[in-house]
Amino acid sequence: MGDRPFTVRQAEIPYPALNRFFYHEVGRTFHWADRLVWDEADWRAWLERPTVQTWIGYLRGTPAGYFELEKQEAGNVEIAYFGLLPPFLGQGLGGLLLSAAVQAAWDWDASRVWVHTCTLDHPAALPNYLKRGFRIYDEKVHLQRLRPA
Repeated sequence: MGDRPFTVRQAEIPYPALNRFFYHEVGRTFHWADRLVWDEADWRAWLERPTVQTWIGYLRGTPAGYFELEKQEAGNVEIAYFGLLPPFLGQGLGGLLLSAAVQAAWDWDASRVWVHTCTLDHPAALPNYLKRGFRIYDEKVHLQRLRPA
């Protein structure tokens, strides 16, 4: 990536419109639906919790993706949401962003870092997680009615 520097920075000021933008734009392709009903107050309540962090990945200064971390009981940190904006998929940035997410979680004094994934996620998601040291802890079958993307 020498000529294409990729950086990741924490968004330290809660800004609901920013997270809503990333959630909608990243999640549209992968049928994310749980937060579609959230209003401004829901977003603000989530983001203003001291147990939530938002991080943004930039490619040459342009926002390319994001992740949200949630600190939970017993030192667990969940990568609650993670993904790249559609124009940045397939460029090898997912691995860089995930490595940054894992490092940010450990730097936040995590004793365990975890993430949910499913077959609706990008095909590279599970291999990316496994490559960065995650292991499959549990598998469940859950059927979901999909809305058009």
